[in-house]
Amino acid sequence: MAGRPAALQLGFDLRPGMRVGLYGGSFNPAHEGHAHVAETARRRLGLDRVIWLVSPQNPLKSSRETASLAVRMEGVRRVISGRSMIVSDAETRFGSQYTIDTLRALKARFPGVHFVWIMGADSLATFHRWRGWTQIMAEAPVAVVSRPWISQKSRYSPAARRFAHARVPSHQARLLPAADPPRGVFLPGPLNFQSSSALRERMRQGGA
Repeated sequence: MAGRPAALQLGFDLRPGMRVGLYGGSFNPAHEGHAHVAETARRRLGLDRVIWLVSPQNPLKSSRETASLAVRMEGVRRVISGRSMIVSDAETRFGSQYTIDTLRALKARFPGVHFVWIMGADSLATFHRWRGWTQIMAEAPVAVVSRPWISQKSRYSPAARRFAHARVPSHQARLLPAADPPRGVFLPGPLNFQSSSALRERMRQGGA
């Protein structure tokens, strides 16, 4: 973070001992399905905060179809509720493009905080394509929330198979934030069927 004073002004403060979920993504646009993932993780893991890390540009997605960072952050603000949900441009402030770099920067900035990486099952299905995905698993516990159509497939993804030994039962989810990585949990439950791709298609067609 040397030479990046903005990285020291993240817009939130965390105290040692807090249980904090990190929920990263393009959120292009954010929708109720994203909010369902974040709220499910907050409730089931007993988290003090969930920080939505809105990425400047997902390297696995086209920049031509990605709205500006300001537009996407405002979209997140419209779907979140409660003081425990925080929207952040920390990745832009850190100058990091990859999750592993952001995660390490936050751990260095907030020692003693129990971070958990949150993702939907759709992200787990392609997690093995992320830069440094095995290192992410070694840096923080991971919580995966079920999503429509993909949940069963994600359970047999390369990442799920690689770290099957590190999976804890869902009824022990509240123990995850304090667990030493690699540890992960799959949180089944009611499904929300909204998706960003469907919303983008509706906007292209002039739908509400």
